[in-house]
Amino acid sequence: MQITVDIPDDLQRHPEKTREILESFVIEGFRTGALSRYQTRTLLGFETGHELDGFLKEHHVFERSYGVEDLMDDIKGLGL
Repeated sequence: MQITVDIPDDLQRHPEKTREILESFVIEGFRTGALSRYQTRTLLGFETGHELDGFLKEHHVFERSYGVEDLMDDIKGLGL
């Protein structure tokens, strides 16, 4: 599938801006859970998860942290 976005001429003259637009789109998709890690990595053109991790860290995007509910689910799973 291909998605086409009309970018104003003044932005098209700056390739870094078109990349920023793509990155913003993909970051938001990842944050909301609409995109998986694999999908995010592929859309950004990274070959490894390590590259993706560095990119996400640079952009202050962190995966959902491990919380109390997660701990309680893990304890239940262990039968404790």
